[in-house]
Amino acid sequence: MVKTVHDKYRLQNGSEIPYIGLGIFQMSEEKYITQAVVEAINAGYRLFDTAAVYNNEHEVGEAIRAGGVSRDELFISSKIWNGDQGYDETLFAFERTLKNLNLSELDLYLIHWPLAGKYRDTWRAMERLYAEGAVKAIGVANFKEHHLEDLLAVANELPVLNQVETHPLLPQNELRAFLKKYGIAHAAWSPLAKGTLMQNPVIQDIAKKHGAQVDQVILQWHLLRDTIIIPKSIASSRIKENSKLAYFELDSEDLYKISKLETGKYVGPDPDDLAYFLESMEREEEQLRTARENG
Repeated sequence: MVKTVHDKYRLQNGSEIPYIGLGIFQMSEEKYITQAVVEAINAGYRLFDTAAVYNNEHEVGEAIRAGGVSRDELFISSKIWNGDQGYDETLFAFERTLKNLNLSELDLYLIHWPLAGKYRDTWRAMERLYAEGAVKAIGVANFKEHHLEDLLAVANELPVLNQVETHPLLPQNELRAFLKKYGIAHAAWSPLAKGTLMQNPVIQDIAKKHGAQVDQVILQWHLLRDTIIIPKSIASSRIKENSKLAYFELDSEDLYKISKLETGKYVGPDPDDLAYFLESMEREEEQLRTARENG
């Protein structure tokens, strides 16, 4: 059966996360964030995913309050950025995130990227936050198998979820098998491959066959694989479309055709690309220096 915005995945610690959420990446203006979040809430969304590096946690918090639903109905997730990793740094960064969102607790907190030499200490701090009840669940993002193996060797708490780039071009089959072995949920960011699949003739034909939109076909493919999806959109029509995936169902022939689209290539950064992480931290430090000089 195809999942809807009302269906939830039960994480290994007992928390429940909606299968379909709204990613709030590269949204910075408050009016657009508020518009997207309120539109999503009206369409039935209850999962909202942000991150410290998106520089919009404050705006997300304001938008959530404008949505008119109780906090208990919502599932709010955020992530710690590379430059904030480390034990003490993580504790401080988490408090800043709560303050920005104007929340007393977070539903899910993730390590954004597996920064070598840092993520073990970061995880210890997150375990403390979880033990103290400041966050209901902790997990990771962009971790490959070898990162997870290293973390699991020292972890007292298993990550409940790993959010990674996943789409028909990069289905992450081997990683999915690893996650299943340890009961770790699989969540997909960039589930539409940053739009690169919108003109794919195979998916276009499948969409035409079912009278559906291309993005709806791709998102249903994810849900049929029991993957939590976090598509990003500020367009009202797209937000509504992405919430209505149960009026058709892909068949075995469709799934076979989609499986042949795999290339194994990322449209975002490869988590093993250390140069990316170092560059991102340098950019962040430069932005902070500029902000201090201007402030």
